Amino acid sequence: MKVVILAGGLGTRLREETEYRPKPLVDVGGHPILWHIMKLYAYHGFKEFVICLGYRGEMIKEYFLSYEAMTNDFTICLGQRNHVAYHGAHGEQDYLVTLADTGQDTMTGGRVKRIQRYIDDDTFMVTYGDGVANLDVRSLVAFHRAHGRLATVTAVRPISRFGVLNVDAASQVSGFLEKPQLDGWTSAGFFVFNRAVFNYLSGDMSILEREPLERLASEGQLMAYRHPGFFFAMDTYREYKLLNDMWASEKAPWKVWD
Repeated sequence: MKVVILAGGLGTRLREETEYRPKPLVDVGGHPILWHIMKLYAYHGFKEFVICLGYRGEMIKEYFLSYEAMTNDFTICLGQRNHVAYHGAHGEQDYLVTLADTGQDTMTGGRVKRIQRYIDDDTFMVTYGDGVANLDVRSLVAFHRAHGRLATVTAVRPISRFGVLNVDAASQVSGFLEKPQLDGWTSAGFFVFNRAVFNYLSGDMSILEREPLERLASEGQLMAYRHPGFFFAMDTYREYKLLNDMWASEKAPWKVWD
């Protein structure tokens, strides 16, 4: 089953890091966040990827084209008989990665529509190139196959950006909760789709999270997989710092691989 990763957005709220590179290449612990996302899927046995490129997509192409040289020692024979022998092996030996230019200004639904030709299974997955989780991907897929609908979205409980005060009727503060988990559920991405979902996607301006998912929901074809564990989207510089701090302290909940 293929994993489609949306990696073409501008990342304007993380301008400190995305001025000269796409957000999926922003480093977390010495590796692009895109690498972390792929490692999660690969840990659960899903190693075929389609990367939807847009803003500075050539940099993502260069990253993969130079991956062997950047992650291995090697011996190179220069000249007309050019040959490179790599020494050692990294943990991504059998990844199959398709890099697809889906347009500079294409919206999320349009990007998925553009890579339809690379999906040859009845089921495929889609996620964003800026969110990490300790998600059990195999359980997510099993849930999708069991309910028989066209689409599954992974749902998480959001965390408040602010502390919450417990205030009584007399306006006395009786307690303080530091960024509590809120009621309700929000989308974390990590979708599973049947091929028929392509019929819900139109042109380049199709926004996946708007009309396509709203229509699927109205038709009873969208189910939510509740993920009670860790999820974190890197949208701002502060969140970028938090992820790097977690990795540096060796307390990165999304690192489920060895």
